[in-house]
Amino acid sequence: MHYFAGIDIGSTTIKIVLTDAGDRIVAQDCQPTGCHFHKNTLTAFESLLARAELTRHDVAYIFSTGYGRKLFKEADESISEISANAMGANKAAEKYGTIKTIINIGGQDLKVIGLDEDGHVKNFTMNDKCAAGTGRFLEMTARNLEMDVAQLGACHKQARGVPLTINSTCTVFAESEIIGLLANGNGKEELVAGVHYSIARRISRLAKRVGIEGTVFFDGGPALNEGLVEALEIELMRKVVVPEFPQTTTALGAALIARETFCYLGEAVND
Repeated sequence: MHYFAGIDIGSTTIKIVLTDAGDRIVAQDCQPTGCHFHKNTLTAFESLLARAELTRHDVAYIFSTGYGRKLFKEADESISEISANAMGANKAAEKYGTIKTIINIGGQDLKVIGLDEDGHVKNFTMNDKCAAGTGRFLEMTARNLEMDVAQLGACHKQARGVPLTINSTCTVFAESEIIGLLANGNGKEELVAGVHYSIARRISRLAKRVGIEGTVFFDGGPALNEGLVEALEIELMRKVVVPEFPQTTTALGAALIARETFCYLGEAVND
């Protein structure tokens, strides 16, 4: 049997998905990117193959995507994360019906992607070079609050007062603002909720450039943050759905495109 790999090399995390010829996920993993993009990606890939009891020869085609996609020379081809994200989201969202709007938050960027009736990319927009509203911004918040980033969602849910207003749209200035709010005796819960609403407002402004249609599909690691999901639903005034494994949606899309390409190349040769 042929297997296919999608490798999403992000600025903070490497995501890998292995699928079979029937588009079924047989293995997936997320590992820190670190400083050595190629070495760490290769190590993560070989480790996942070993756990799946597969070898490199079992993988018929590999597509890389993401920030460091050009650095992984072992890939057969590379593709933009926009196209891979759209493909993966359409697959992961099958049980939710047709989706036309994707919100993806990565380590250092956030994207809003609009899809047409056939699930193809119609238009998209991304944040500027500032990391405000990204995974890095959430990590900074957690660090200043002396908690793990995975605890932010539960902390948001415990807020009893009005979420604090975070005015700064720059990560550096926002950090100073957060430290000042803490020094003035404000509660962590209300501060976390305020950070989530600040991010949600930023995303909402970006989404309006694309045009929000139907149910919103939210992926990327921060989609695991239930507080951020709640803030997004309120700001966008519509349902936001999160797949079971939001971190690996783009890698899944790359794997699906790898299978399609392999089949196409096989047919071309036979012709």
